[in-house]
Amino acid sequence: MARGERCARCQSIELPYERCLAPWAYEFPVTRLVQALKYEGALANARVFGMRLAAAGGDAMEPGSEATLIVPVPLHPGRLVERGFNQSREIARVVARSLDRPLVEPALRRVRETAHQVGLSREERLGNLRGAFMANATIVAGKRVILVDDVVTTGSTAAEAATALVAAGATHVEVWAAARALG
Repeated sequence: MARGERCARCQSIELPYERCLAPWAYEFPVTRLVQALKYEGALANARVFGMRLAAAGGDAMEPGSEATLIVPVPLHPGRLVERGFNQSREIARVVARSLDRPLVEPALRRVRETAHQVGLSREERLGNLRGAFMANATIVAGKRVILVDDVVTTGSTAAEAATALVAAGATHVEVWAAARALG
């Protein structure tokens, strides 16, 4: 898909972000690599995902993008304690270092604990995430933001997080994820 084009599913939805970059389809063997990162602590996989994202997106960075902030999708503090790390942060750290852009974790917080998204429909996911994120306007106002996640399935997490960033004054939000569910 060319830059600026949207998949059929996204063409019918008003999205709060400019584009979603996901270099891999969320199917085997990528599913296994993401799950190993997320649930087994295979942190080396974050490096692979981050390097691929930086290579795929770095060439298309807009002129003047030196002001672009790299922001990982945050976990709720309780989930972070449970897991021990944030897989999106680990991927975002590699992206930020590769593109020589700042990793700005305090730009976005998860302010409400939500149920696990696995097995929920798009509508259920949207409802589950409503109001779950809060962006820091003093950090993101007037800035371009690359929001980094591990996987985009229905796009609900990306949409809710991007909505919070835009509401706080971000001028441009892109979602970069290692993989995207197809269909």
